[in-house]
Amino acid sequence: MRRLISSLSVCVALCLPAVTPAQAASDFPNRPVRLIVGFGAGGATDTFTRIFSGPLSQVLGQTVFVENIAGASGYIGWRTVASATPDGYTLMMAENALVIRPGFKDIKPPFDPSTEFEPIAFVATSPLAVCVSNEVPADTMQELIAKSHTLTKKLTNASAGVTSVSQLVWEVIRDATKLDVVDVPYRGGGPAMADLMAGHVDINVASSQVAKPLVEGKRIKCLAVTSKKRSPALPNVPTLEESGIKHADVDLRFWFSVFGPKGLPPEVIAKLQTAIQAALADPQLAERLKSLDISAEYAPGPALKERVVNDVKNWRAFIDAKGLTAQ
Repeated sequence: MRRLISSLSVCVALCLPAVTPAQAASDFPNRPVRLIVGFGAGGATDTFTRIFSGPLSQVLGQTVFVENIAGASGYIGWRTVASATPDGYTLMMAENALVIRPGFKDIKPPFDPSTEFEPIAFVATSPLAVCVSNEVPADTMQELIAKSHTLTKKLTNASAGVTSVSQLVWEVIRDATKLDVVDVPYRGGGPAMADLMAGHVDINVASSQVAKPLVEGKRIKCLAVTSKKRSPALPNVPTLEESGIKHADVDLRFWFSVFGPKGLPPEVIAKLQTAIQAALADPQLAERLKSLDISAEYAPGPALKERVVNDVKNWRAFIDAKGLTAQ
């Protein structure tokens, strides 16, 4: 009897019409979409992604739920997406940490974001803020530099992890200021900022949107922003240039982009790009992003891939020139 049932099951399965990739793509999306962030909750990428996922869900007609898969400075979450089925239901919101990691030759295995992911859309940028604990006796960058040479205990810098955007931006600032600071890597920007507020660490380079409410609530201090002009979110905070700091010619802003597994059907990519553009055009989203100093800057897949290739090259050059390692 069991053999008979098994044989009938096989026959039924063989007789059912197969769903081709083209049919699946034409029906996309017919279930919730997972949007992975490679860092913990509370950081810059997580903050932006959660704001953006609402309008994107409305446009797609399906829930876009954010999932944090932290570890190895984003790598575990990225690998989860790279190995996912290329059907459009597993995507990631990544930041420029994705293009920084390949610059470290001592990190294994080798990682090339330009070949391991399908670039879908570049979506936004945001400046970063150099923040310090209220315990640090400095209110400007120049005071921080001066105090660092008189303190008996070395200052500590909390980064979102080795090879993270916050760490590399800090390396650029450290190179320009010659600050002697001990690095303390965390599993994301959220935990790093939590310890800064608690006074367990002294410095943290964070996104302006994360820093804004904490500065306004006097829970931390902000000494400078990395944009060329002052941030609307932190109008009283000077830029690095205004602070007299000249740094290497690299982009010190966060950028946010949507990627998927390699091999996504063109029809799915096109639908996602249309939905992303429509979501970014939502007036309520635009107003909220403006208040957080996030600029919507849409660009399609080919332009995103070009940026990825160029940024990998530029950061690799800086990392090589300064002899930086991930250890």
